Formats: sequence, C-alpha cells, structure tokens
Amino acid sequence: MNAQLDFLAVLSDWPMLLVGVGWTLALTAMAMAIGLVVAVACGWVRNEGPAWLAAPVAAYVEVIRNTPFIVQLFFVFFGLPSLGIRLSPTFASVLAMTLNLGAYGAEIVRAGLLSTPKGQIEAAQSLALTRFQVFTRVVLPPALKRVWPALVSQIVIVMLGSAVCGQIATEELSYAANVIAAESFRTFEAYIVATVIYLLLAISLRRALNWAGPRFIFGR
Repeated sequence: MNAQLDFLAVLSDWPMLLVGVGWTLALTAMAMAIGLVVAVACGWVRNEGPAWLAAPVAAYVEVIRNTPFIVQLFFVFFGLPSLGIRLSPTFASVLAMTLNLGAYGAEIVRAGLLSTPKGQIEAAQSLALTRFQVFTRVVLPPALKRVWPALVSQIVIVMLGSAVCGQIATEELSYAANVIAAESFRTFEAYIVATVIYLLLAISLRRALNWAGPRFIFGR
C-alpha cells in the first residue's frame, strides 16, 4: 500500500510554525545587529589595531572559523555553566550566532578595509580629520559597499545555521518542525514544509539586506 502525503496535518499547526519563523527572524536580527559591530571592530583591529589586541582577536577568529557552529553553541549553553555562567536557550543562541557572524564577518570586513586606496586615506588626513573620523567617514562606508554581498551571504548562512539552536530547546523553526513531526507522525511532510520556509526566508532576507545596505548602512 502506498503511503499518501498529508501536508494539511502539518499546516494545521501553522501557529507553531509562525512562532518558529518569528524566533528565527528575531535571533537573526539580534545576531546581525551585534555581529556586524563585532565584525567591524575585529576587522579594524586585525588591520591596523594595536599588536597586543590583534593577537587575541586573531585567535578568536581562527577558533570560530575552524570549529562547527553546533560545537560553539553547545560550548556556550552546556560548557559555560561549569564556569558558573548559565544562559537561557535564547540568549545562548544569540551569543553563539553573534560570535560566529562576528568572526566570519571580521575577515570579510578586513578584506574591504585592505582594499581601500592609500591615497584616499592620505587625502582625508590632509583635511585634519581625526583617525576615528577618517575610519568612520572615509574608509568604512566604501569598504562595506565593496564587501556587502559577501556579508549578506554570511548573514543568510547564520540564519540557516540557527536551525541547530532547536537542539537546546530554542523555539525557532526547526524546533517547531521537530515538535510537529513528533505529534503528527508526518516527519517527511514537516521537514518539506520547513525546507520551503527556510528557502523563502533566505531569499527574502538576501533581497531585504541588498535593498537596505545602500540606503541605511553605507549610503548610496
């Protein structure tokens, strides 16, 4: 007897799926807001920061970029309590996603900063701008413009990586799919629906960030 697909059994739990989508977007938004700041700061330190600070930043970037995200998440949620630091599943997820995006983003931002023409920096310095003003007004905006597509791709990857946060009971989309699959016994259908939703989220997020970047982050 051939099994029949029943997507209605999954879609009938649309409120749970909607909550999962909301948490996925919320986690991504928080990680993106903080992670981009971390990425810019670390990119600057690795590019022209003090040597005593560059070494630990380089170590942080290499550790994060050479370990799986799920290991980082488990370290934050299960490892830190051994040091007396207990975090909620949501906060642990945001922290792990932020650290991940910050490390990968740091190398992307660093590449943009290194591509800045020296003449452009010297011209800004000749106008008696401070070092901070040169960086924030002359160097950073065009650097972000050059590497924005790569940063957007990394943000989308982090959003998709949030699927493993369900392993520590963060109620994002994959967690909702797992619960629905267990309750409805429609595992295939549940994950097909989750896959389609993740695909739509990734496409929508990429388009939204590509639209927002030139308007709100690095100017036209």
